[in-house]
Order: sequence, then structure tokens, then C-alpha cells
Amino acid sequence: MTNEMKKIQIFDTTLRDGEQSPGASIDPERKIIIARQLGKLGIDVIEPGFPVSSPGEFAAVQQISRELQHVEIAGFARAVKGDIDAAVKATQDAARRRLHLFISSSDIHLNHQLRKSRDEVVQIAREMVAYGKQFVDEIEFSAMDSTRSGRDFVIQLVEAVIAEGATVINLPDTLGYAMPEEMSELFRYVRSRARGGERVRYSAHCHNDLGLAVANSLAAIHGGATQIEVTVNGIGERAGNCSLEELVMAIETRKDAMQASTNIRIGEIYETSRLVSRAMHFPIAFNKPIVGRNAFQHESGIHQDGLLKNRSTYEIMDPEAMGISRSMIILGKHSGRHAIKHRLAEYGVHVAEAQMEDVYNKFKETADAQKIVSDNELIRIAGELTQTQPDPYVLTDLYVHAGTQRSRTATVTIRDEHGMEQTFAAVGDGPLEAVIHAIQQAIPVAAEFEDLELHSLSTGEDAHGEAVVSIIHEKQRFRGTSIHSDIVLAAAEAYVAACNQAVMTSGSRSVQASVQ
Repeated sequence: MTNEMKKIQIFDTTLRDGEQSPGASIDPERKIIIARQLGKLGIDVIEPGFPVSSPGEFAAVQQISRELQHVEIAGFARAVKGDIDAAVKATQDAARRRLHLFISSSDIHLNHQLRKSRDEVVQIAREMVAYGKQFVDEIEFSAMDSTRSGRDFVIQLVEAVIAEGATVINLPDTLGYAMPEEMSELFRYVRSRARGGERVRYSAHCHNDLGLAVANSLAAIHGGATQIEVTVNGIGERAGNCSLEELVMAIETRKDAMQASTNIRIGEIYETSRLVSRAMHFPIAFNKPIVGRNAFQHESGIHQDGLLKNRSTYEIMDPEAMGISRSMIILGKHSGRHAIKHRLAEYGVHVAEAQMEDVYNKFKETADAQKIVSDNELIRIAGELTQTQPDPYVLTDLYVHAGTQRSRTATVTIRDEHGMEQTFAAVGDGPLEAVIHAIQQAIPVAAEFEDLELHSLSTGEDAHGEAVVSIIHEKQRFRGTSIHSDIVLAAAEAYVAACNQAVMTSGSRSVQASVQ
């Protein structure tokens, strides 16, 4: 294997293929916000949409082309003159642009969808690449469904478009059908046998129907691809596309095996993931690699003990390098004393050895009942058993008035660390907004409410929900959690818990909870 590091271009199609996910449609304004973040992330090529599909789509592609002058913009088009005209016009103000043309290559598509012969498809591809070449220098040609096509026909099609000026050849696994070894062999075969193949670059666009999109994309790199087409969080039609964050971190983590690198600024990965998730209203699975809630969290006592001694025992990546705050240890029924003591110490709560066994036993009792114990619950347990109030602020009472014909109002009572209680009221468009506004009056450090996740932990009339609230304070993200049968109360407690974290980790307060 050569020691020369190969640079892999990252082509992002979140705003085109990703938006084709059912229910993932976003308005042009949000598209532009996401595009800006993709530029900040270090994406080489952005495919902002399908310009011919609607006036709003055209306008979004046009504005992104004008604004993101440091990123190459791809105008997506079928092998149809009207599509090409729209793509060319929408991207005309881009500093660097390419035309991305596609047509099917598999007999399944030709016979049942296009209803055209192979010769007709070759002729259309040839004519449309030649037509597009009048307007742009860079043309990417995609032979759709390449992995279910006859290889000799793929080569015939590729040779025809190369002769007309195509500069990038994309061999998509459109249905996520290929196995990794088949993917790498396809690229080797086409690269070595197509006339003019050495003059062009090769790209892979893999779908995830069999869960192999990332593996197939890595295999394509081994087969000679120098561009990989991805989406943030792996969104896309059906089971989605190759996940940007998974591919990039696989390359970054295993540079020794891949002999490759990218231009991605990995510190922006988490922020990009969250932005896309919120904009498209697509939740991220807890066990999603890299950006999932559990990706860097550990409940097992054995794992927690190893991590506290040396992170590399159970982590192959540094979450903080990707912009993920380090909350690596989830406290649950499998957690040990070491992890509990360490977590309390992070908040400045130091429990005397004489009381640690009582805290541990109460913790275990709580964990058995609800599996996970949030940080604020742990601190509360320590406070009850040591007769102190480790939390700077405690929500002692909440009243919410909501209805269809009147404003939502909330009244909260907060007790501070000195035992003083104060009551505040506020209104909002919704009950939660009213609650947050009231709490913000009570807590001086109350920060920007960034995000709320609600998760059902059980079923039936007595079901409990878990609220996870993220806040931003002094450019740092803090997260609080709470579990309750009343989801508004759970969200309120989670917000207070996040604010307490901001106070307790800022160094402005240190609590000593001990019994002499």
C-alpha cells in the first residue's frame, strides 16, 4: 500500500436527496441556513436542490449559489434540456459550479420506467452532456442504478459521456443493493476498461437499504473513487444515504487503513447534525453512530471505570473534537460507586465516605425504578441524605393555565441555595414558553433555551416521559434531564437542571455536601 494520502472530496446532497425523505421538506430560508453551516463544515461540493422542481427550489439554489462563493455548487438535472436550463440558470452566479446530470442504466429501469433501449439511453446521455457542456466546464454524470446494471453497458455509457466532456463519473448504488466487495470491483473495472477513464474523477453515491451505505462508500474509495456523496445524519429516500458524519469519522479514525483524508472541519459535525435534525423535524436515533445520544455515553460500571482511568479503553474517537459536550457517563442501575462519586464531584458536590453507601443504595433504588438517573436527581439524592441543598436552584412549585381561547400563563416558585423562595409569573404562546419565561425571571443565569427532546419511557395512563433540555450559556451548551408523568413539569425541571449545571460548572459556586 502506498503511503501517499489521498484527498477525498465530500459532495453533500442533504438539501436535494436528503430532502426527498418523506416529511423532510424544508422552506427555502432554512435551506440557506443549512447551506451556510455546510460551508462552515468544510463541504467541497453542495447540491442545494432540484432547480426545475419548483420556483421556491430554484430561488433557494440561486441564493445559495450567490452567497457561498467558496464552495462548488452542483446543479441537479435529469438528462432533459428543460432541467439543464433551470440548473444552469440557478447556479450561474456561483464562483465554482458543476452540472450534475443523471439517467438510468439498469435494464430494470430501462424496461419498466424509461421504456427505452440501451442505444436510445446512450444517445440521450451523449446529447445532453454535449448540450450542458456549452454552459459549464464541470459535468458530473450519474449512471443511475449502476450496481444493478450490466458492467459492459455501464462502460459503454461512461465512454459516451466522457467523449462529450463529462469530468466526473458517478456510479450510484441507487437501491443500496451492492456488497462492499462488489462496489470496489465495479470502480476498478470501469476505471481500467473505459476509454478515457483515466481523464475523469470518480464518485460514489450509496443508499442504505441494507445498512451498507458507509461500507460501500469506503469500498468505492479502495476501488478508486475520490469523491463520496453524503447526507447529514444519513437522511434520504427510504433508508437514507451514506451518512456524512459516519463516513468522515471512519476516514479520520482509520487513516492508516484508508490512506485518505477529507477537508471536513470535524469540530462542526455535531452542530451541523443538530441543525439538520431540527430543520427537517427528523429525530436522531439514540444509537446513531457519532451523533446519536448514546454514541459516547456509557452505563456499564466496567466501562465507566475504564473510561475514568483512560478514555481510550472504551472510546476510539474524542467526542469533544466533534463539538459534542462530554457527558460520556450515563448513570443507571449498572453504574458503580466510582462513577457516582466522580459525577457528583464534577458539580462540586463532595460526599463524605460515611454517607457514600447511603447515597449509592438510594441511587440503586431509583435506577431500578426508572433505569436512568439524571444528574439533577443524583444531586437531589445527595442533598436529601446529607441534609443540604447541592442544587443552586430548586423548582418547588409550578402552576400552568392553558386553554384554546386564552393566553397560556405559568407561575413558578424557585428556592435558591440560601433557602429563600420567590414566585414569578409569565405568559407565552404555549405552556412551556410561559414556564421558561417565568423561570428566567427567577434564575439570574437562566440561559438561552436551545432545544427540547421528549421521550416516552412507558405506556398507559401512568406513562412517564423524559425531558431533555439544552441551553446555551456563555457559548457553552449544557443539558438537563428530568423524568415525570407531567411532561411540562419534566421540561421545567430539566431546564432548571441545565441552568444549575451552567452555574455549578462555571466555577462560580462549589458545594460541599458532607456529614461530620
